[in-house]
Amino acid sequence: MKTKNLLLAIISFWSLSSVFAQDRTTVTANNSDVSDNLDLRAVASIFGDSRDLPDFERRLNDPNSQISNLDLNGDNRVDYLRVIETVEGNTHLIIIQSVLGHDNYQDIATVEVERDRYNKVQVQVVGDVYMFGNNYIYEPVYAYTPIIYTSFWVGNYHPYCSSWYWGYYPSFYVAWSPFPIYSYHNHIGIYINFNHQYNYVDYRRCAVAYNNYYNGRRGNYYERQYPTRSFSNRNTGYANRYELDNNRRTQNTSSRNQVATNGTRNNSNAVGSSRSVATQSGSRSESSPRINGNTRAQESQKSVATSNDQRSDSSPRSNQNQRAQESQRNSSPREFSQQRGNSQRSEGNSRGNRRI
Repeated sequence: MKTKNLLLAIISFWSLSSVFAQDRTTVTANNSDVSDNLDLRAVASIFGDSRDLPDFERRLNDPNSQISNLDLNGDNRVDYLRVIETVEGNTHLIIIQSVLGHDNYQDIATVEVERDRYNKVQVQVVGDVYMFGNNYIYEPVYAYTPIIYTSFWVGNYHPYCSSWYWGYYPSFYVAWSPFPIYSYHNHIGIYINFNHQYNYVDYRRCAVAYNNYYNGRRGNYYERQYPTRSFSNRNTGYANRYELDNNRRTQNTSSRNQVATNGTRNNSNAVGSSRSVATQSGSRSESSPRINGNTRAQESQKSVATSNDQRSDSSPRSNQNQRAQESQRNSSPREFSQQRGNSQRSEGNSRGNRRI
């Protein structure tokens, strides 16, 4: 019976685990988007840890870190991300572009650095509208002042422009195959420095500088090739990636709660069924012939013992003892004393005879 109960419990647990695994796989597959392949918080994190823009570009393409998972040209190799910069007043607009072919680039995101008249520096990492939707912006608050700030506001500053292009890459760079989406999400969290804060905002501080760049130098090769693959067309009803993420969290939470509720009900049914089986087995065992036979044997033994006791009580020897005790009790004290004296005399005579 214990073996059956254990088997039922194992089957119930296996069924519940299978339901949870199917739920995770289904949600991930249905909600994947091209914007899932680059986490802008990771971009903001490595920007704050970089020495200068060449170091920032190296970190973006480090094959050991694998910050990006973008493969826009479909060659099963993650695209090299080059960095270029434009400067307007106290604003540095740093553009990240995917290298897709000879002189073919697609803007992915911008890092916009601005210093106000109080020498306070603000940084925003903004997703490209084609890739991430309108106003998808993270504003990092660094736990310490990044070293990279010191390289921007110096005399005779020259905007940075990457010297790397299609087929000509730095020696450290080795192209790698893209992850599956869920694997990339698990991987990228290791390279986000959570000592910093990453606040989502929906307004752009450097709109003027970006508009001046957008009208002349923006890379849009992939967008021109696939005009119907913009974020607004890929995700109807959502303004940007942030709204899409919120909808995913709601769907995942509701689906997990539903699975958990169903699993609890299944477990309760399994436990109830095992209890009913145990009860039925118990009732069957109580009415089994072996147990009834044992009970009858015990009762017969008890009856035999009782009859033996009764027989021993009715034996002649026990009857004589009982009669003698009753006669002693019924005799008067005087007769008892005479009998005792006679017995003592007879004992004295016998002792005297022994001495002679």
